[in-house]
Amino acid sequence: MSFDLVFFGGTGDLTWRKLMPALFQAWRHGKLPAQGRILAVARDERTDDSYRQWLKDKLATVDDRAKRPTEDEFDRFATQVHYLRMDLSKPDDYQLLRQWLGGRSTDTVVMYLATSPHLFPVICEQLGAAGLNHPGVRVVLEKPLGHDLASAQAINEAVRAVFSERQALRIDHYLGKPSVQNLMALRFGNVLFEPLWRRESIANIQITLAESLGVGTRGDFYDRTGALRDMIQNHALQLLTMVAMEPPSSADADAIRDEKLKVLRSLKPFDAASVARDVVRGQYRAGTVEGAAVPGYLDEAKVPPGSATETFVALRCEIQNWRWAGVPFYLRTGKRLAHRHAEIVVNFRPTPHSIFPGTQTPNKLVIKLQPEDGLQLHLLAAKGAVGTEQTATQAEHLSPVSLNLDFDQAFPTVRVGAYERMLLDALAGRLNLFVRSDEQEQAWRWVEPILEAWRHDPSSLRPYSAGTWGPAAASALVARDGFSWTEES
Repeated sequence: MSFDLVFFGGTGDLTWRKLMPALFQAWRHGKLPAQGRILAVARDERTDDSYRQWLKDKLATVDDRAKRPTEDEFDRFATQVHYLRMDLSKPDDYQLLRQWLGGRSTDTVVMYLATSPHLFPVICEQLGAAGLNHPGVRVVLEKPLGHDLASAQAINEAVRAVFSERQALRIDHYLGKPSVQNLMALRFGNVLFEPLWRRESIANIQITLAESLGVGTRGDFYDRTGALRDMIQNHALQLLTMVAMEPPSSADADAIRDEKLKVLRSLKPFDAASVARDVVRGQYRAGTVEGAAVPGYLDEAKVPPGSATETFVALRCEIQNWRWAGVPFYLRTGKRLAHRHAEIVVNFRPTPHSIFPGTQTPNKLVIKLQPEDGLQLHLLAAKGAVGTEQTATQAEHLSPVSLNLDFDQAFPTVRVGAYERMLLDALAGRLNLFVRSDEQEQAWRWVEPILEAWRHDPSSLRPYSAGTWGPAAASALVARDGFSWTEES
């Protein structure tokens, strides 16, 4: 397959930290077609060779040393990489892009907008004016897609004026994680769990997206965004829909996205009273993370004095349908928490009548998203061991055991990372993992009452020490229902 992949924002952090490393891994794994070209677009004056050297230096600094290219690997990969200087506000520069793309016959053209979202409308408008919106073109939109419902709708309208819905790919890289894909397989490829995947068997579901890092050098961006917009409105809600949706009629992209949309529309809406009761927001103060002292949010670079932007959110929500009526879903995300991990925990109800002595922990399924991908099923087993002398009572005691599926061990062949998977899907035109505009807008519609309540009640911001699991109110939120977060169990 021949393709042209164009990165608007070709010298930005997202491109060199995430996108180019993912493409290099796809090339290393033999999954990137050799007939493809990768074009970085930016305002800097560079040549192909100078951009390649810049990119080589950047890839040599990626965190995972195993993912850094050797000298020979980069030289071979770089033959597919090119550069074009463009001012995205000038129509004539889009004609330069059209000329570059028109130099050969190509099966697929993917325009990846790795820029600030406020540029999305003008880029799409100019692509349309230059005739670069024919059916073979797809446009990938990176989050955040808007700051609220109105801005999201404005972006979608601008995109829709130029591209069809099937040409517009809104990316959420969490959906590309192997564990999320195996969540679909777990539920809809096996008969074991689906009969239990409902209110009669499940007590609560927890989704945690925790980071140990602070805002770093992104203080100005983060202060305009906050944890609710940055993580809950997109990543956490997308994971919730994957957990809670009804079985789709097929693996077709729209069949899956239709079911996800039904979940979003079934979420119980918030009002001022329920926000005060069921939502906790916090902001980190100075503390210790992994043995090192770290500053508080207000002391981070580029954060305005006295900022009331939240770096932590925990909330309780419900899905108002027959499958999930009465089952609480707890979502939690934050910066500078005790450690970095992302997981979905499905807590099952206890047995209706126990015939064994002692306290028994209910079963739970843990879907690990990062730093490692895997599944853990926590069960109870008889404590007695074969070949030992025990009384009947001793043998009846149960102990917790777990069945672990580590994807790295279970599938020792090369596994595809989240951004690598999403980029390859974009090139192939597979839409299953991309978010449709009506999903995105419904998610904004659901979180807006929370933002509105916070605007009227700035005192609801709670401090927490870096290196902890957030404000104490987040634990109280879950304890009110008789439950606890996984690490507190």
